[in-house]
Amino acid sequence: MNYEKMNIQWFPGHMTKAQRMIEENIKLVDAVCEILDARIPRSSRNPDIDRLAGDKPRLVILNRSDLADPGATAAWRRYFEAQGLAILETDARSGKGVKEFVPAVRALLADKLAEFEAKGQVGRPLRVMILGIPNVGKSTFINKVAGRKAAIAGDRPGVTRGKQWISIDRGLDLLDTPGILWPKFESQQVGEMLAITNAIKADVLDKETLGANFMLRLREHYPDALRERYKFEPDPEANGYELLESAAKKRGFLVSRGEYDIERMANTLLGEYHDGKLGRLTLEYPDEE
Repeated sequence: MNYEKMNIQWFPGHMTKAQRMIEENIKLVDAVCEILDARIPRSSRNPDIDRLAGDKPRLVILNRSDLADPGATAAWRRYFEAQGLAILETDARSGKGVKEFVPAVRALLADKLAEFEAKGQVGRPLRVMILGIPNVGKSTFINKVAGRKAAIAGDRPGVTRGKQWISIDRGLDLLDTPGILWPKFESQQVGEMLAITNAIKADVLDKETLGANFMLRLREHYPDALRERYKFEPDPEANGYELLESAAKKRGFLVSRGEYDIERMANTLLGEYHDGKLGRLTLEYPDEE
């Protein structure tokens, strides 16, 4: 695949403060729960998570699994389990899988619970830090687990201003943290995946190039989605812009005689993906570099 290069400008200044807060509070918790977007498990992982979590037991939640390809999610589950991480698949909006969270935490920290009992600390609650990039559904997940509006949900990076301790029951306390990204994207693909799934605003990227590269990815992994939604046969030799133009022709997005509006088509493609009109798609896979 010949993906087009683009310049990604991303300077989240408030993230340094959030990361420092996490580093200062990690010692207060027994485990770390990392919420990922099941459609982009690699790109929605903060690369600093291993350093931040240290040797704390870890639970990885593949959220938005209802929007992801089930086969790909199963592959990601195997990938993370091979690293010794506990895995839970959820859809925080509907609540699917959320009831399994507390039992999963207790299973993860069974040794810690036994240690509490041996020390006579039967009433001491387990404490779990919740980590996740902005707009991955972290606050929605916490509210579902708590059964009330305990965390502030929003679609802007950093909407969770500071740490919040949230009591789930007498045996479990969650430490909610601000969603953090990182100061610099090491690869173009990470920036693109975050923009396509709305973790960052697509406005920081060139929409046409983003749409063109998304078309290439769809042709590679989900050509049927293009055939069914946009009614054209994806040419294996075409570049991404040409694929956008083919879709624009089918939609009748004519700018002038013989010229089609690929910017409008790129916006349409991204919008229809966000609305779930292309089906359950996963955008990256464990065996990809």
